[in-house]
Amino acid sequence: MPFGTVVDKRGAVLSTNDTARELARKGAPHGTAVVAEEQIRGRGTKGRAWHSPPGGGLYVSFIARFPAGGPVPAFSLLPLAAGVAAADAVRASSGVDVRLRWPNDLVHDGRKLGGVLVESVSTGSEPGYAVIGVGINIGRTEEDFPEELRPRATSLRLCGGRPVDRDAIFSALCRSLDTWYNAVIRGAAADIVRAFEDRSAFPDGAPVLVTTVAGAFPGVYRGLDDRGRLLVDRGKGSQPVALDDIRGLEARG
Repeated sequence: MPFGTVVDKRGAVLSTNDTARELARKGAPHGTAVVAEEQIRGRGTKGRAWHSPPGGGLYVSFIARFPAGGPVPAFSLLPLAAGVAAADAVRASSGVDVRLRWPNDLVHDGRKLGGVLVESVSTGSEPGYAVIGVGINIGRTEEDFPEELRPRATSLRLCGGRPVDRDAIFSALCRSLDTWYNAVIRGAAADIVRAFEDRSAFPDGAPVLVTTVAGAFPGVYRGLDDRGRLLVDRGKGSQPVALDDIRGLEARG
């Protein structure tokens, strides 16, 4: 069943990911989407808060069930595929040039426009499922953001793209997510990695600052490996940085 065939619309929720996970536990089918007007405790990776005020954007989570009877897809590819899908949907519906900051940020001119949070759920002997959360700032003005976020955050309204409503972005996202989720199921790792790199906020050779659980270090961006891990050259050749280790990635002037 395509993503978005079943849509569960909510007012305020703690988190669309949490609501989608609860629906999945109760048997909601693949492709079910939870769309909320507001998230009271919206979150990104590493438990960071995601500011989600009423009417400020698209806050949606999808249930993605893995096919039974086959190998479980490489989970590391799913956040990348979801990021590509979200970037393509925003560009198609608004005309805004969206870049991807590994592993899960949608950015425009270096400022965060949205993000993706993918969480997997194991079901014992079954392949399990994932919840794909997407948050996109649509109509917010600079004053709508908390003061500490204003230098780093943006919205489609601030980007100056053509007028677009939430339903248009949602429809485009469902179509794009179908395409890229099927690429994950097929194991098309090279296609997904190449698509992400084509949309990357950092060109090959860009100086970056990487923050990990062990501290921060400077390096040179070298793209992704075939498992979707960040490659950084610290003067001794490109080395991968795992998603679980990273806390931040930014350009170094």
